[in-house]
Amino acid sequence: MPSLPIDSEIEGANFGTSEMRELFSDPAYIRFMVEVEAALARAEARLGLIPAAAADAISGVAKFAKLDLSYIAASTGRVGYPVVALVKEIGRIAGEHAARYIHLGATTQDITDTAAVLQIRNAIALLRSDLISIERALGAVAKRYRDTPMAGRTHLQQAVPISFGFKCAVWAAPLLAHLERLDQASRRILVVQFGGAAGTLALLGGDGVKVMEALARELKLGVPLAPWHSARDGFAEIATILALICGSLGKIALDVSLLAQSEVAELSEPFEKGRGSSSTMPQKRNPISSEYVIAAARGVHALAPLMLTSMVGDHERSTGAWQSERLALPECFVLTAGALARVRSLAAGLVVDPGRMRANLDADGGHIMAEAVSSALTAVVGRAAAHDAVERASLRAVRERKSLRQALLDDEEIRPHFSDAEIDRVLDPTNYLGSAGEFVDRVIARITSLK
Repeated sequence: MPSLPIDSEIEGANFGTSEMRELFSDPAYIRFMVEVEAALARAEARLGLIPAAAADAISGVAKFAKLDLSYIAASTGRVGYPVVALVKEIGRIAGEHAARYIHLGATTQDITDTAAVLQIRNAIALLRSDLISIERALGAVAKRYRDTPMAGRTHLQQAVPISFGFKCAVWAAPLLAHLERLDQASRRILVVQFGGAAGTLALLGGDGVKVMEALARELKLGVPLAPWHSARDGFAEIATILALICGSLGKIALDVSLLAQSEVAELSEPFEKGRGSSSTMPQKRNPISSEYVIAAARGVHALAPLMLTSMVGDHERSTGAWQSERLALPECFVLTAGALARVRSLAAGLVVDPGRMRANLDADGGHIMAEAVSSALTAVVGRAAAHDAVERASLRAVRERKSLRQALLDDEEIRPHFSDAEIDRVLDPTNYLGSAGEFVDRVIARITSLK
């Protein structure tokens, strides 16, 4: 039985995607480590450090061999790392001659770190694809509802009108920034790790840097200024970016959940028979996707600090710090992928009720337009006097249970400054959306340019 829900056959689909789980599975991790060992052999053969035939035999293992994973697992339990057994397995399959040249100049962490970088490269490609899909879906919704008024809410209370398109644009804008963050961070993170026993590559004499550069070319990775076996900022950076992505996704999910409340009912998740249903209440349509997005965000936010603390390690190879990355980083990626998949589905099928949005705008008797009234009155009597007058009228309206319109009509100080038509114009939410439409257009323009 799996100890983590992300690995569960029963619950796994709630917390991750099959593609990301496969990418961080044991077989995939082993394949990436074999790929690194094979690339190292080819790099050293091109530099004349090992025979070409040995490199060919080692590379052949990466393509065709089936390694004994049970042997590698048993050895890892004793040794603490999988690379010792992996090298022996590659040698067994490649042959005695090639076995003498496997892993030349490398240390365990070179292989595990570079294999992790290859995993991260593939994982970033999956995340980018989902982020772009979400952006396009949100852009389409924002465009459709660009000028559809709804209540803007602060402190869980109606504040001033906004448009639903504007809300979608605000959801989408941070995801554009996250795409930039992924692209910028990739240049720093997707670099080879090759340093040997303590980072100096002393075993390779004067060829250490040449081998590092050749290995990077083989794997199509960048070349670092120096080995980063004890400088863990790259992995910490990608973890924090995942936490930022999940924070933005969690905000979307929380908004959808709140707007789907029975008393609000302005949005609902895409309908699927049986989804979000209750075991006892047949009428329920719980925001189940949003719930799991919020859960994933909390999970990644709890794991990101572990990646940050892994940066604080002793000397040239830390005692327990970098090892703890394996506890956090794969789970961060799987949870983020699951959250993205759910928000992608949400954005593509969100059920919007503009009529309910308008009804909720009108439900408080127009009090949401108090700022607009105050602004209009400011031009006549000044800001302080206008604020005091509208506040007094609003309080009276609440106390006497009547609309703000009626309170304005009844107010002896305010009434002389406005005709009935002017009061109606000021109280119309569609006249108080400010630059909402322009912000929508700006975000959509950026989404349209995505590649």
